[in-house]
Amino acid sequence: MPLDIEHLVPEALGGPTVRENLWLACTRCNDFKGDRTDATDPLTSQLAPLFNPRTQNWIEHFTWSLDGARIEGRTPTGRASAEALRLNNDFIVVARQFWVEAGRWPPDSDLRPAPE
Repeated sequence: MPLDIEHLVPEALGGPTVRENLWLACTRCNDFKGDRTDATDPLTSQLAPLFNPRTQNWIEHFTWSLDGARIEGRTPTGRASAEALRLNNDFIVVARQFWVEAGRWPPDSDLRPAPE
């Protein structure tokens, strides 16, 4: 999947084109984000800010499912981001399943929850 230069605070909302406001995102995620900076947490139905990779730590907001194919939100920001950016769309989940079978995913087994 190609990567886009993405504005964390969209230009449409006054976000500047400066390094601190730019990030690489896959084309699909960038398209799903659009001009949003927040989204609804599916658990609480409350608005939550989207994950900001420049200021927030991934592991605080997300974890991998036990099978390694899905990203699960740990916080309102994580859940809202996973939902809004469609981080578990059918296309990427199938790709991750192949990567898991090949022993190439998830990137770090410490990022997955322990089996119960």
